[in-house]
Amino acid sequence: MNEAVIVGGGIGGLAAAVALRRIGWQATVLERAPEFGEVGAGLTLLANGMRALGSLGLAEAIRAAGTVDASGGTRTASGRWISHVDGSEMARRLGTTAMGIHRATLHRILRDALPAESLIRATEVVGVNPATGTVSWRRSGQTGSTTADLVVGADGINSAIREAVWPGAARPVYQGSTAWRAVTADRWTGELVVAISWGPGAEFGMVPLGDGRVYWYGAVNAPYQ
Repeated sequence: MNEAVIVGGGIGGLAAAVALRRIGWQATVLERAPEFGEVGAGLTLLANGMRALGSLGLAEAIRAAGTVDASGGTRTASGRWISHVDGSEMARRLGTTAMGIHRATLHRILRDALPAESLIRATEVVGVNPATGTVSWRRSGQTGSTTADLVVGADGINSAIREAVWPGAARPVYQGSTAWRAVTADRWTGELVVAISWGPGAEFGMVPLGDGRVYWYGAVNAPYQ
């Protein structure tokens, strides 16, 4: 059986592990954090995202945990709709309604699709040999290595895998926009819409989640701090 090591236990790493196991591979996920879990705010899944999750056999679980019937569109800063479609029209145009789901919920669904023994936590990857597929790691003060047929780097913006394979690759660069993201603590009692409001150099969005709360974000053009 072909073996894969996925470095990073976020949404991308877990999705890669689920996909590989569905085609018969043995997939092990190495996560640096002491526990598997996903913080953060919300996500909006449209037709392409739902098709990808459907190919992993997870579409029904996602629909059960998310919100699928909200209308959506774009507004001016004063609240005037620039464009607006209801849920059924969105489904007709895009293949699905906008699906709002908390990142932690999506992460849990992906995690539950994998056997517990394939999720290795508190393991920091410190290097990889592209020629042999050997991943070097450190865990509880001990060092070791694992060799696989495939190594997937899913370890985020400061990826150790990218640094090892492409040490001269350009670093991430701030592009001039700063965002704040959060989820309401309580159930939302106002209008439930998937809405983006545009203003001069600024944007605000809100997406209802499956548990009745609302994910929101604000973004502004700002110099790097």
